[in-house]
Amino acid sequence: IIEGLPAVLLGIAAFFILRDRPHQAGWLTERQKTWLENTLQAERQQQTQIGHTTTWQLLKHRQIWLMALIYAGASSAGTTLSVWSPQLLKSFHLDNLTTGLLNAIPYGLASVLMIVWGRSSDRNNERRWHTALALFMIAAGVFAAFINLSLPATIMILSTILIGAYAAKGPFWALASGWMSSTSAAAGLAAIGAIANLIGGAVMVNAYGIISERTGSYTLAMLPLAALCLAGG
Repeated sequence: IIEGLPAVLLGIAAFFILRDRPHQAGWLTERQKTWLENTLQAERQQQTQIGHTTTWQLLKHRQIWLMALIYAGASSAGTTLSVWSPQLLKSFHLDNLTTGLLNAIPYGLASVLMIVWGRSSDRNNERRWHTALALFMIAAGVFAAFINLSLPATIMILSTILIGAYAAKGPFWALASGWMSSTSAAAGLAAIGAIANLIGGAVMVNAYGIISERTGSYTLAMLPLAALCLAGG
């Protein structure tokens, strides 16, 4: 209840605060409203009307699978790290409270730096390298974990991986939206997200469990994630 209540209250507030159209936004000048309305109208006119597209037709597009593979690295990193991070921190013989507090540090840093990374992508109007570098950051963090490090260094590595996972999302979805500028964009983006989450939530997590159980190494079990991020980048 404590964690869910803020989201519920924000949802209610959004109903009254958010506006549906630019001309309803009181914080914009008339010139800004006109420019935004014209820009949105121009974008709608540029869209290709291709009619109804079935799920099967979407899945036959190589581009959908390629984009899903790219996003799967970031999706898998967040999912797998939620399992791996506490286990890695517990190896330093920490109690549950300390483990939880230290585990929150990477998430706090990632939440802030993903905004900085996204603004950099927007400012430079560059998506591809902002996505690729974030994925490479994840892979680098996994490889660095093989070094026998101190607790502070381990937290830095976990932060690096999670920052990469969070930072990749904004530029990636901007890139994917640009590649699918048609009426099938919404369904295509949904298919990309579904496939990527399936890889991250099912394939990668199960691979992590199998490898860690057979080898006794949590770090070794992260290698498939590093390989996926390198391939996606």
